[in-house]
Amino acid sequence: MFEILKNMFTKTGENALSTVLSDDAFLVDVRSKAEFDSSSCKGAVNIPLDQIPNHLSKFKDKKNIVVFCRSGMRSSQAKSILEKNGFSNVTNGGTCDNVNRLLNR
Repeated sequence: MFEILKNMFTKTGENALSTVLSDDAFLVDVRSKAEFDSSSCKGAVNIPLDQIPNHLSKFKDKKNIVVFCRSGMRSSQAKSILEKNGFSNVTNGGTCDNVNRLLNR
């Protein structure tokens, strides 16, 4: 677990995430609707973690998928669900704040 978090927030991880974000990323906020309604990233769609399996068709034909949440835990789970369903172009963006910061560089 520590390694996942460490890798997610290393400079190399940030650079890779910045590259994905700048290359037509499909931004998916996996927090609850209430959390999404309070704030999110510009251009993001809200698909709560527990709804990911019901919305797999929304991920098809996306060049890059970036999932994010409040702490990075739900987005890690969302990434795992998507990968188990055949999506290999998924990046865990970690937190909403992290994604916003990188988008606004």
